[in-house]
Amino acid sequence: MITASQLRGGMVVRHEGQTYKVLIADYHPGQGKMGGATHTRLKNLGTGTVWEHSFRSELKLEDLPVERQSMEFLYADADGCYFMHPETFEQVTIPASTIGEHARLLKEGMQVPVELVDGAPISVLFPEFLEVRIADTTPPVHQQQDSTWKTARLENGVEVMVPQFIKTGDAIRLDMHALKYMDRAKGVAK
Repeated sequence: MITASQLRGGMVVRHEGQTYKVLIADYHPGQGKMGGATHTRLKNLGTGTVWEHSFRSELKLEDLPVERQSMEFLYADADGCYFMHPETFEQVTIPASTIGEHARLLKEGMQVPVELVDGAPISVLFPEFLEVRIADTTPPVHQQQDSTWKTARLENGVEVMVPQFIKTGDAIRLDMHALKYMDRAKGVAK
């Protein structure tokens, strides 16, 4: 058991019979006789809904251990995304809706950490940056020195905005939080 003032992002807690992943936790100490409060954004792991709530700082919550295992992405279908533990060959399925829009960026054979609570997968942790290859874009324009951007389609069908000098076949680094172009990938063979 932990107090609400100890909540941090990434933790998993049980409150009133429901299991939640803490997305954001912001503690505000009280003044004088006023007790503090923790403002949170929680994701219900059963329903997938997001709930914003303020807890009294002394409220006790059940803290659930989160286990992280590196797993290999196998494939995705209408039911979800399938991952395999590389040592035990045990397979788990995570609904694509749980992973979110990042599910489209998973590639066969990709190793990613999967978070498990009580043996059940709850989420996939993506790296901060991901190297991806441009499948299709308009030819590069080298004459322009201004900061214009163009649309490019990645190998997985996701469209992103890239600078004019990027061409088809280039590898780029993608910011996974905003799904935006960061820079050209260095040292990647074409």
